[in-house]
Amino acid sequence: MTNIPETGRTPRVQTRLIIIQVLVVSLLLTLGGRLWYLQIRNGDEYAKEASGNHVQQVVDPAVRGSILDARGVPLADNQTRLVVSASRTDLMKMKDDGRAVLTKLAGVLDLKPKDVMDKVRLCDAKTRQPCWNGSPYQPIPITDEASPKQALQIRERTEDFPGITAEPTAVRRYAAPAKANTAQVLGYLSPVTDDEIKKAEDSDSPYLRSDQVGRSGLERTYDKDLRGKAGVTRYEVDNLGRVIGKAKSDKAQPGANVVTSIDARVQAVAERELNEAMKTARHEFDKNTGTNYKADSGAVVVMENKTGRIISMASDPDYDPNAWVGGISGKDYAGLTGKKSNYPLLNRAIQGQSAPGSIFKVISTAASVNAGYAFNGRYPCTSSYSIGNQVFKNFESENAGPISLGRALELSCDTVFYGIAHNEWKKDGGNTPKKNANDWFYKTAHQFGLGKETGVDLPNEVTGRVPDRTWKKDYWKANQAAWCKSGKKGGDYGQQIAYENCLEGMKMRAGDSVNYSIGQGDTLVTPIQMATIYSAIANGGTLHDPTVGKAVISADGKHVSEIEPTAHGKLPMTAKTRNEIDGALAGVATRGTAAWRFQGWPQDKIPMHAKTGTAEVYGKQTTSWFATYTKDYSVVMTISQGGTGSGASGPAVRKIYDAMYGMDASGKQDKKKALLPEPEKTLPKIQRDGSIDAPKVEPYEPAKPKPEVPQGLAGAPVSTATGGRRD
Repeated sequence: MTNIPETGRTPRVQTRLIIIQVLVVSLLLTLGGRLWYLQIRNGDEYAKEASGNHVQQVVDPAVRGSILDARGVPLADNQTRLVVSASRTDLMKMKDDGRAVLTKLAGVLDLKPKDVMDKVRLCDAKTRQPCWNGSPYQPIPITDEASPKQALQIRERTEDFPGITAEPTAVRRYAAPAKANTAQVLGYLSPVTDDEIKKAEDSDSPYLRSDQVGRSGLERTYDKDLRGKAGVTRYEVDNLGRVIGKAKSDKAQPGANVVTSIDARVQAVAERELNEAMKTARHEFDKNTGTNYKADSGAVVVMENKTGRIISMASDPDYDPNAWVGGISGKDYAGLTGKKSNYPLLNRAIQGQSAPGSIFKVISTAASVNAGYAFNGRYPCTSSYSIGNQVFKNFESENAGPISLGRALELSCDTVFYGIAHNEWKKDGGNTPKKNANDWFYKTAHQFGLGKETGVDLPNEVTGRVPDRTWKKDYWKANQAAWCKSGKKGGDYGQQIAYENCLEGMKMRAGDSVNYSIGQGDTLVTPIQMATIYSAIANGGTLHDPTVGKAVISADGKHVSEIEPTAHGKLPMTAKTRNEIDGALAGVATRGTAAWRFQGWPQDKIPMHAKTGTAEVYGKQTTSWFATYTKDYSVVMTISQGGTGSGASGPAVRKIYDAMYGMDASGKQDKKKALLPEPEKTLPKIQRDGSIDAPKVEPYEPAKPKPEVPQGLAGAPVSTATGGRRD
């Protein structure tokens, strides 16, 4: 046998060995480089991520602060309920996306399977409520009204309900003391969204995924104060999720309490009287349309004159804010937002806009005096006023002869203001206005604060509208094409108006000016604006920013931050003119258009001032307005398609005053029964343990009225629908 030397390998074998060696070295170099990259260059970054992956957070939600009335009565607070929630993350891991579990859950909770499944779907542009607009990683509440029996079933059969929890949780409660709903003022809550979390990341009040956020009303305005700070406990866990230690713990800080100037007792009366006035109006016949009044919506504001604080703010139709707690159902959401709902989520006290009618005449009076017309001068109150072929009638075609501006306010004479406004229109150049036209009536309205927000501490206030020359031009540019398309010379009323607007809608015509002077035409105001104006007349001329919030008090009562009244302007009139208008408005309540509503009122002890208004709206029934004040308060009410000012709103406003001042059926005052004979000056006390010594709120029972025979201006019985005049 021939021996082959050990070194005698073939060239092929040697080549293979070299290749293997090269591959091994290459792999080692690659691995070494990768290790260097991970451990040296990006070591800190990956160490941080690795640490995060081994730390789990447990969130302890902060208790949301309460919203209290001026005496400490809770309007919104918290109560413990059994909340059933679903983990969408766990459900999505199941083959059927958790449908079987949710169907079984619906059976236990006595709900429809579709309603339960709708609640766990995520909201987007295409998905309508109900849906979940919070984080998909956060437990989604199905109901907060589970019974102990239902919760026990879920907890004892965890294998049948994976991803479902039933735990006692503090949830929001809107208490409605004495049936004071206060819905639009309080607002409601819903889960925070990912976008909101991202926007607030670098702020001094970042959101956690478990947070509920105020969506409207005081819940939104004072959300940061009310929300508090959630507690977060961080646990160190191993790669199997087992806890190996506690990393850090931040204790939850409860939210502060917001004390409002709302008086729950007055709020309850205002809500009830507004609702009753609307019901009554619906039984009154409107001779202009041949049907009963629709009285489809309304609002009332009660304000402190010297501070601008809101005692009561009611809007009708209203809703139950508790419907949002724990997630709103599809049926409830449709009821609040559907076309047939008449949109109860709107706060018509700050978002309802309409022509003011004759309550605007205090502005026209000030404008007339500022333009040089003597308050006590003599001005013709004729039955009508003609401009070219147009005839502008006085209400009820009354002719009172030459009267002063004060008497024009008392009688609500339109033609006095028609004449002055027409004269000023001609002085300003008529259809070819001067470069520096005085525009007294429009300028004065802006100075009174119309056409802009009042600054009330509630979200989404609207501005109303002063239809001055600038607005006319802008509006014409935006609508000219549509007017020209629909307008027709010699057509029906609407077509004729469109035709005229097409040709000269940019001009301030004589008819526009005279109509504007009595609060008609394109003018739009809100109840909060008019309450601010009448309060300013009452207090000597200061226009306050209306406020509902009175103070923010920490949960332990130690820190109190009062919300001081602020002003945004002065009325454009002298003290003399203010006093003269004040006297005329007292005359409205004693011998003018509102006198029949204030029969028996103790005018010598608590002087009442008033102005009635009935605004005509094309295509609709008239809007009722009633603006009033005493030395302490202003009350302004409006009812859309409700009829006349004194006829529809007058009785309700009188009853609100009766309740506040403690008036009995004979007009005598009983201060023991008075709800608020003077404004509340003190703040409620909150104890260190968070308890509040709030008084009990009993439903107010009004005194039984005497049988009433309404008297007209001449003393003859009149229909309650008109009050002797349509104003």
